[in-house]
Amino acid sequence: MTVKLYWKDAYLKEFESKIEKVDGNKVFLQETAFYPTSGGAPNDTGKLVIKGKEYDVIEVLKEGAEICHLLDQAADAVPGDEAHGAIDWDRRYHIMRYHTALHLIDAVVERDYKSGKITGGQIFVDRARMDLDMPELNKELTLKILDESNKMAQEGRSVFAREISQEEALKMPNLARTEPGRQLIMSMDTIRLIEIEGLDVQMDGGTHVANTKEIGKIVFNAYENKGAHRRRVDVILE
Repeated sequence: MTVKLYWKDAYLKEFESKIEKVDGNKVFLQETAFYPTSGGAPNDTGKLVIKGKEYDVIEVLKEGAEICHLLDQAADAVPGDEAHGAIDWDRRYHIMRYHTALHLIDAVVERDYKSGKITGGQIFVDRARMDLDMPELNKELTLKILDESNKMAQEGRSVFAREISQEEALKMPNLARTEPGRQLIMSMDTIRLIEIEGLDVQMDGGTHVANTKEIGKIVFNAYENKGAHRRRVDVILE
């Protein structure tokens, strides 16, 4: 099992590790700060230096309990070799900001509009979108929700991770906001939570900023009516 350094410190930009196994341009490390594509969030990119040679990390994927680093070329390495990793921090930080922004928007919807339920989302480096089962949602209401989200962001609330048992998680209503998330709880012994101080707690395995002020300003980008219940909101950050 790969140790997830990004769970311990989302601001970790460089790290040292050892190679667990190699398969051509696929490298598995004992621990990593590279986030794999997961939960609607894109993977990190960056560099790995092995025996003095620098490789581009072009994709990061989950393979069971392990994390696979896909390099731009086959790695000249064997298990036990030391590796130095450096993530593309600008890319990571954009993703962190957008991820926390989506949690904040969802928290406002959950608090103020009980009929609104998130059904999906996607984070990009330059924007993010959220799908909601919320028939009454329109552009005017979307702008109102984003305005309230920005007020919450500027309050400077702490954002932090913690872990609880499955038993504890099952006692917490609305911990998982999507059906896949609810099913996931049933398959895990330990549940990782992301909490926005005094506002929201959700199950989440991604990377986030440490304070809501780091989000910046959430700006409306697009709104789509995707059917009888489904509404899509697209945002950018300034």
